[in-house]
Amino acid sequence: MDPTRPLDFLNESRNKRVIVELKNQKQYIGRLVSFDIHINIVLEDGEEHIDGNLNRKLGKIFIRGDTIILISSE
Repeated sequence: MDPTRPLDFLNESRNKRVIVELKNQKQYIGRLVSFDIHINIVLEDGEEHIDGNLNRKLGKIFIRGDTIILISSE
């Protein structure tokens, strides 16, 4: 399936590793577990990266959708 809508893309990315970039320039990498219509997301095995370097391992992460500027599947 070729996703054409944002929620289609997120559905296709469920249970896969994604990179999430926030407005504050931090990146979070983890396995996308769930999301809602506001693009609030939950990642498992999450890691916080700053300037491309691993800053800390966080485990399960909830990220508010209004802070996200980019989601990329690996």
